[in-house]
Amino acid sequence: MEDERIIELYFARDDSAIKASSEKYGSYCSAIAQNILNCHEDTEECVNDTWLRAWNAIPPTRPSRLSVFLGRITRNLALDRYRKENSQKHAGSQTMLCLDELSECIGGKDDQIEDQLVLKDLMEHFLSKLSTRDKDIFLYRYWYFLSMEEIAERFHMSESAIKMKLMRIRKKLKEQLEKEGE
Repeated sequence: MEDERIIELYFARDDSAIKASSEKYGSYCSAIAQNILNCHEDTEECVNDTWLRAWNAIPPTRPSRLSVFLGRITRNLALDRYRKENSQKHAGSQTMLCLDELSECIGGKDDQIEDQLVLKDLMEHFLSKLSTRDKDIFLYRYWYFLSMEEIAERFHMSESAIKMKLMRIRKKLKEQLEKEGE
């Protein structure tokens, strides 16, 4: 089913919108949650919560890209669950490694909505200036939380090359954020 038709089902408050979303994007959302949570039961619960959040958000929201909209909901739910359940007990997990790497550039969590919106705009601008390959590597690591090994396999590169590329991208990001913060 086409995304626009699925969105129309949400606007019509038709329960089949959830079934259609699950059929089309269930695997996609599960992959996002699984990479963060690394637990089948938590992943399943998170994906089910995604459909509820989508139901509550559409309407009034009309997503321009349903896949991105659902992926963002899933990612945020999974990160919230991860933080709640694993605050200190799994410091060596893939998710913590990714968040630690990014904290070098972005700093601590800031609850100010205005600051979050500015950071979002700066990140979008920064990513738009990267090559497609660098942007994909960055997103696989910090959006989908893939391991260095998984990214290296996808790009037919060595893990050390991926680590170096990510280090350089983070350095550019840090410089860009510092420049914008002046």
